[in-house]
Amino acid sequence: MSDDIYEVYAIKYGFGPRRSSENFIGGDPHDTNMPLDYSVWVIRNAKRTFVVDTGFSAKSGAERGRQMVTPVAEGLKRIGIEPETVTDVILTHLHYDHAGNIDLFPRARFHLQDCEMQFATGRCMCHAYMRHPFEADDIVTLVRRLYADDVRFHDGDAELAPGITLHFTGGHSKGLQAVRVKTRRGYVMVASDTAHFFRHLDERRVFTTTYNIGDTLEGYNRIEALATSPDHIIPGHDPLVLALYPSAGPGLEGVAARLDADPKPRKRFNPAKEA
Repeated sequence: MSDDIYEVYAIKYGFGPRRSSENFIGGDPHDTNMPLDYSVWVIRNAKRTFVVDTGFSAKSGAERGRQMVTPVAEGLKRIGIEPETVTDVILTHLHYDHAGNIDLFPRARFHLQDCEMQFATGRCMCHAYMRHPFEADDIVTLVRRLYADDVRFHDGDAELAPGITLHFTGGHSKGLQAVRVKTRRGYVMVASDTAHFFRHLDERRVFTTTYNIGDTLEGYNRIEALATSPDHIIPGHDPLVLALYPSAGPGLEGVAARLDADPKPRKRFNPAKEA
């Protein structure tokens, strides 16, 4: 395999029951079950491995009513990755479900946007509503890793390695970033929370926890322009991801999927037809 071509994995670690009306600003007239999957992602080839996000801790997940399905460390080990050997972790943003478990990766450098750290430690955190998606312990842990010289900041778009680039989108969190990966089937966008569900992209609607609505909508355009096709965009919390993409191996059905493989066809949600 070429030095700049990667395998990409989604590893489900948690689950949260939810109604569709809770997933859209303005609600949803259908008001159906629309649960969230919680995942971390892995980008790897023979030369390098990147983990994308670190999931929620058992403590914060339980306090927020989320179910731990497969602990992050166990999920990584099931695809052959020992967390203590990982040298690079991309934090798409610092919400509790993306930046817990930092200490699972004692050798890692953590890559994030300047403005996300500024946001998570600045005046906006004086407001309970704004700090609700964050966990103070996670932020303090990351600051300690910063002082240990384990954090690498990025100001906008950046190349981390041949075939792997970071792309600032903002929106859901002030410093949110997505990851573009060159794979055997083209450029895959690990969107993280740039779009929580495929429906957010299809309908151009916005998740309820959002820092800037305009940036969220522009973020949809951004990731669509960067991906080889709409079928190369991986939303951050949609259970359809594991249903559409092939399992990462025997016994990993419902746990880990290969995102560098072609997905099953997906029906696009058309609001006009569904009304």
